[in-house]
Amino acid sequence: MLRTLKDLEKCTISAIDGDIGQVKDFYFDDQAWVIRYLVVDTGSWLSRRKVLISPISIQRPDWAGHRLPVGITKEQVRNSPDIDTDQPVSRQHEVQYLGYYGYANYWGGAGLWGGGMVPFAMYPGYAGLPGERSEPGGVNADIEQAERARHRDDDPHLRSCKAVLGYRIQATDGEVGHVAGLLVDDETWAVRYFVVETGHWWAGHQVLIAPQWIAGLHWSDETVAVEMSREAVRSAPPYDPAATLDRSAESGLYAHHGRPPYWKADDPARERRT
Repeated sequence: MLRTLKDLEKCTISAIDGDIGQVKDFYFDDQAWVIRYLVVDTGSWLSRRKVLISPISIQRPDWAGHRLPVGITKEQVRNSPDIDTDQPVSRQHEVQYLGYYGYANYWGGAGLWGGGMVPFAMYPGYAGLPGERSEPGGVNADIEQAERARHRDDDPHLRSCKAVLGYRIQATDGEVGHVAGLLVDDETWAVRYFVVETGHWWAGHQVLIAPQWIAGLHWSDETVAVEMSREAVRSAPPYDPAATLDRSAESGLYAHHGRPPYWKADDPARERRT
């Protein structure tokens, strides 16, 4: 199912032994278009420190109760690498984070999660378990350490979801609106759509744009360039936040733009169960 950022921000992250805190933001990968980390405010128990939680650790969500259980302890969170969430997250930060929790690298492989571990919800029956730390000195540990060292200076392309809200949408023939939100797949954590508010062009009219239709996301001038005309955006099926966006509605959107739908992609990890 697709969730809005507002839906996800209502959630409390609960560890095996108690609550960690409230979701405040998300870091998404602007190359693979997937949520890599949830930014969580720990509140008073950890002096309002903000920590990163990977979707890899999320177990069966309680959407009605606005709770996301994770397969880690509060002590693990307390001792996790300290990352300044007000600054860009570097690949070196990720290397430290993933190594601490014993998670596999997501970069360098196929699919949204690189062929390593994936979010719990992508396992049949939510039966997946988080990875265990590699034994020190083991062959796999040595290989993994070398691979992480090789990529520690890479640009991870991680961006704040909150930061992109308000960015102007630039069509091939002019400006057409601004980013009002994102829709996220609650199984794969893929960013499926940007919600676009057309504003004073067509009052009250919201439409959806898939990340695959984006030609460029420009942080310097806060614009999102899309590979379509203003008319193509204007005449697209309107998005109603109060209505369920089912597969039929998605099919209509893709048909309007003449684009192949994501659920027919070759990579099964990109599919969302219906």
